[in-house]
Amino acid sequence: MGKWTKPIRAILPSAGFFLVVGTFLAFLAPYQTAGLGWPAVWFYWVGLIAFGTICGQVATRMIEPVSGTWPEWLAYALVSILVAIPVTAAVLTLQALFGDPTPLSVWPMVFALVWVISAAVSAISYLKDRHASGQGSSEPLAGRALTDKLPVRLRRAEIRALQSEDHYLRVHTSAGDALILMRLADAIAAVEALEGAQTHRSWWVSRAAVTDARVSGGRATLVLSDGMEVPVSRTHAPRLREAGWF
Repeated sequence: MGKWTKPIRAILPSAGFFLVVGTFLAFLAPYQTAGLGWPAVWFYWVGLIAFGTICGQVATRMIEPVSGTWPEWLAYALVSILVAIPVTAAVLTLQALFGDPTPLSVWPMVFALVWVISAAVSAISYLKDRHASGQGSSEPLAGRALTDKLPVRLRRAEIRALQSEDHYLRVHTSAGDALILMRLADAIAAVEALEGAQTHRSWWVSRAAVTDARVSGGRATLVLSDGMEVPVSRTHAPRLREAGWF
């Protein structure tokens, strides 16, 4: 069950976002949707934005393997197009279910109208993610050997910890986490400009992310700002204790 919880948690934080955007569009009632009346128009727009949000999650995962060197705006623009395709299909299906099928000749216009909203929502997401990930920083937070492997939305985020998982590396940041193909040793070399330390054979931690430390039964554990707990091995404990980590 554990492997499904991360994708679910990735979608749930968007719930407030699509409720706000969907409600806003319900009040505006664009594209002659006011005729649906309340609360049907609200369910219509909130449902479409929710569906589009899920499609956006899927589209983002689809392009991540190939978007490593793309400009950030290009990745978001492509996502807006990929989202508009299934959402357009949903709109056409709803129209048919309501008994008013859309003529084939009008489908391109429907797609264009849907894409306008998809592009606007993508732009809002782009600005929101830039703010959350500290895009305004004048200096990169880590070497490109690491950041270029991350999803676009995480590249400027504060790196809190690196966790080795077999041949992969999970990068924990202030804007979420991602699993990439990289050795822990290489990742540690890429973050040498940051103040941090290896705490365990499978962990490296940024000192700025540590908010608490606990010692129990001779074992130390570091608590990060997001509540995550990181083990400290007996090998690394003396050095970290001497440096004042706990």
